[in-house]
Amino acid sequence: MTEQIRRVHADSDATYGSPHVHAVLRREGMHVGRKRVERLMREAGLQGVSPRRPRSFTRRDPAADLAADLVRRDFTAAAPNRLWVADISLVPTGEGLWWLATIRAAFSRRIVGGTPPNERTPIWS
Repeated sequence: MTEQIRRVHADSDATYGSPHVHAVLRREGMHVGRKRVERLMREAGLQGVSPRRPRSFTRRDPAADLAADLVRRDFTAAAPNRLWVADISLVPTGEGLWWLATIRAAFSRRIVGGTPPNERTPIWS
């Protein structure tokens, strides 16, 4: 039975997981349980391709040096123009995904600059 599972998995270019493999085997007339297909695929080291994308965009290089934490995680400022904080976000909209970059003054907590999501040139206040 494992050989038939391997065949169906290979015919799908190794994209089918156990639900699809089980459905194909049933259509071919083989009487087999879903859990058995899962177990045999696991034992054979076969798995399907997940349609989900990874949530993170960061691909950190383990060999790279980390940037120094110059503010020691203290994002408060005693006076104006002492500390500015930058952020970049991915904003889902009806027109697609847009990037939004902002610069915020830590003292007043106001946005002092950034790039609107639909433009490429920065705006500064």
